[in-house]
Amino acid sequence: MINKNSPIPIYHQLLEYIKTKITSGEYPADELIPSEREFSEKFQISRMTVRQALNNLVQDGFVYRQKGKGTFVSRQKVEKKISRLNSYTEEMIERGLKPSSKLIEFEITYSDPTLASILKINESDSIYRIKRVRLADSKPMSIESIFVPCDIAPNLSKSILEKSFYDYVISNIPDPIQYADQSIQARLATESEAKLLEIPINSPVLSIDRTTYLRSGKVLEHELTVYRADRYKLVHSLSRNE
Repeated sequence: MINKNSPIPIYHQLLEYIKTKITSGEYPADELIPSEREFSEKFQISRMTVRQALNNLVQDGFVYRQKGKGTFVSRQKVEKKISRLNSYTEEMIERGLKPSSKLIEFEITYSDPTLASILKINESDSIYRIKRVRLADSKPMSIESIFVPCDIAPNLSKSILEKSFYDYVISNIPDPIQYADQSIQARLATESEAKLLEIPINSPVLSIDRTTYLRSGKVLEHELTVYRADRYKLVHSLSRNE
């Protein structure tokens, strides 16, 4: 409740009140929360104070606004630990979400010079070109474009890619996954990306370019992934060498 005699600003008390309702599940994801007028009347505070609390919640990603409709609870962002080499399936299961994939493209083709250099193969070598939309609880989270040398995974199929590629690798390739190099950038979604991710065009996305290596030094895959910025936050632990 709001204590008007407290040294804590009223807008911040309201902000914490709403956050508690969200984290407890009383205000579920994608559900409309009370309006500025309703909060104002409930706690006998000004609508400007309510607006300040809601603005802060929007900035922190707890709620979002839809013009003409009101303020809604945001879905919890998934923390992606960029210092760990986990599969998408592992990440979602760890967070209690149900992972699934929608296969958009699957073909065998020849590598171009750029990909041949990245994958450490010859230009004439065959590669799998794969594109998937990754979902959590049936909601689109990211788009993956993957390039895999055919010699590395000769039995790769559509049915495998509708599940976990890493599970297939662990079970079928004796050369274990060792490490990956990756780069990250923030940008705006293209029209085609926005359609697949079910977000407005020019919405912010996180783009990760990653090359994964096996213990032998061979390249397993080169992956370009576009994540919804409203559903992901990147987490990384840093240490200081003395």
